Amino acid sequence: MIDVVGVRFKEAGKIYYFDPDNIDINKDDFVIVETARGIEFGHVVTGPKKISEDEIVAPLKKVLRVATDKDINIHKENKKKAKEAMKICEDKVRDHNLGMKIIDVEYTFDNNKVIFYFTADGRVDFRGLVKDLAAIFRTRIELRQIGVRDEAKMIGGMGPCGRRCCCSKFLGEFEPVSIKMAKEQNLSLNPTKISGLCGRLMCCLQYEQDTYEEILKKMPEVGRIALTPMGRGTIIDTYTLLERVKVRVRLEDGTEDIFQYQIEEIKLTKEIDPNYVNIISTTIHEDHICELESLQE
Repeated sequence: MIDVVGVRFKEAGKIYYFDPDNIDINKDDFVIVETARGIEFGHVVTGPKKISEDEIVAPLKKVLRVATDKDINIHKENKKKAKEAMKICEDKVRDHNLGMKIIDVEYTFDNNKVIFYFTADGRVDFRGLVKDLAAIFRTRIELRQIGVRDEAKMIGGMGPCGRRCCCSKFLGEFEPVSIKMAKEQNLSLNPTKISGLCGRLMCCLQYEQDTYEEILKKMPEVGRIALTPMGRGTIIDTYTLLERVKVRVRLEDGTEDIFQYQIEEIKLTKEIDPNYVNIISTTIHEDHICELESLQE
């Protein structure tokens, strides 16, 4: 087991582990660490704990020190300089007539590098832009192209639920999301209703998926013949989270009626109602098919 602390460099960024190196570090402290990008200013979100060697990426770098007031002021100054650098870069992009959009700018703590994040529809020849920026800032320049999900994470905004986007608030990493999740949760397959600000499937579709998958293992399919307290009937609808089914039952007098039962109240048979026609309640327009496919990553 190894002693580590978990450090984030952005509010909802990935958590990286560092060796506390016998320094007295507590959760919510600010620290100075060495990374592959150089010296960085980070926030301790996971206090000292022990983890197995399988959970780390070797070699484990050490925390250099707990941030001082001077370090915090430098970090704040770097934030201000980043805003100014973004305006300068946007002007240069227009001068070079490049098809790219600057999303964010970062200074490393030691000012050895300035990183510009941008989006573009395709590849961009920004060699001339890099030369101009290097001449202005007199330091190493890195331009990093990002995707639409990362763009939404950096910019932020309000989701359809009325709350701040999960990716910009607390999600450290993006989880895979698929159309199958929306189908299994009985959600509308209209792309405008299940996509986020980034235009991709909403991250929150993944939150309850494990629960749905567990319940769906017990739920019968629509059209299955079941034995109910009122007699033999056909399952015509299901309510996954309630673990309840709607059954059309033929009564002893020859009439039919509809009842609802918990799944443990009925006994399933292997038979399927031959007269049952499964009418899909949600119709997808042909134009939406390509849109749905493009929502998946």
